[in-house]
This record gives sequence, C-alpha cells and structure tokens, in this order.
Amino acid sequence: MRVRDALIAAIEAGTYGPGDRIPSESELCAAHGVAPMTARRAVRELAARGMVYTEWGKGSFVVDQTEPTTEGDRQGDA
Repeated sequence: MRVRDALIAAIEAGTYGPGDRIPSESELCAAHGVAPMTARRAVRELAARGMVYTEWGKGSFVVDQTEPTTEGDRQGDA
C-alpha cells in the first residue's frame, strides 16, 4: 500500500519525528491521489503497528519509539 509505505519511510527518515503530526486524511488523499478510505486505512495500519496515535479532532501523531507506552496512555482522554 503506497500511502502506508510512504508514511513509514517518512517516519523512518525522520521527516516526521516523535510527537509530529502526520498529514491529515485529506492531505494524504491529495498528495497520493487516493480515496479517503485508503488514507484512513493506511493511518489505521500505522496505529496498529504502534507507529502513530490519533487524537480525535486534532490529528495523528508519531509515537516516540524510545518510550514504553501502554494502550491506555494514548486513549484515556477520549
């Protein structure tokens, strides 16, 4: 999936560092020429891998891989 792979590459290259917001769903759609569902799925897969977390109404952010976290740490504010 090219959107997912592009985001992973950008995170690994340091384009998006810990705490940085990744592009929004609409920005991903425009940049990659994909449907909203495709962009949403890419972000969801990154979240499942523990690479990003999403804050409703704010966006998706890169997880600091150097700090151990628990599932409740990121979603307790919802």
